[in-house]
Amino acid sequence: MISLLAVLLTLDYRQIGTGLPGVWLLPAAVLFLGLATQELLDLFKPLSHVPSAPTVHVAVQLVALSAAGPTLLKLGGATCPLGTAGWPLLMMAGALGLVFVVEMARYREPGGTTQRIALSVFAIGYLGLLGSFLVALRLVNGNQWGMAALVSTILIAKMTDTGAYFTGRLLGRHPMAPRLSPKKTIEGAVGGIAAAVAASGLFFLVLLPRWFVDDPAPLAAWRWITLGLLIAVTSMIGDLAESLLKRDLGSKDASQRLPGMGGVLDVLDSLLLVAPVAYAAWIAGLVGPGAGR
Repeated sequence: MISLLAVLLTLDYRQIGTGLPGVWLLPAAVLFLGLATQELLDLFKPLSHVPSAPTVHVAVQLVALSAAGPTLLKLGGATCPLGTAGWPLLMMAGALGLVFVVEMARYREPGGTTQRIALSVFAIGYLGLLGSFLVALRLVNGNQWGMAALVSTILIAKMTDTGAYFTGRLLGRHPMAPRLSPKKTIEGAVGGIAAAVAASGLFFLVLLPRWFVDDPAPLAAWRWITLGLLIAVTSMIGDLAESLLKRDLGSKDASQRLPGMGGVLDVLDSLLLVAPVAYAAWIAGLVGPGAGR
């Protein structure tokens, strides 16, 4: 997975054959979002009333990938009147209307419709709207900085998971949320936060000037430390959020597609809540081309 992602990131960073950022990553986004959506719908199956799978699939893809609207319009020679953030909001509104129309067509008798609508809107918001921020990160401040934003977010979030796992295995004694995830410990959380901050420092002090951006301005330590802390805390909340869903729906993993890791949703869970936080940090200037000391 890492090797394939590295190849796609390289092709996309160099804009091979396209001249536009994000194009090479869109097929991967479609695949991962499609698999994660199906896993979430499978988690809903024990419930008495489940949403329309085709509707949710289409809506999730439209909302998430609409953040690439400016790039896709440029391929056709058009300009984008909505901006990166406007497209997902417009598509989310359209998705809500689509859900209502579909449920009107499915309606036969009282009972169940409201639950199906609620589950549909939740799935679209959880995977589509939150996922759109991952797409939007790639387009922040142009090609070089956009790739830096995306890669740094993934790196710091996954190092949080890795640090928490190994620290918890070695030193974990005190459960952090025993009812949701019995194996997660306070010691593991501290290790995850430390790993995230270290990963943030590694990226902005070493990797950024060597691989991503030519001669970036020196970044004050408090900036990359703050970003590491924000992503670490949000990453753990995102992980526990999916644990809450699985616990409530009686499932240990979203699926068994990735041996030893669970499903695609188990891989994306932390990133889904991290993405809007990271996007806010980049557009607010905590890090990026306008940030300094």
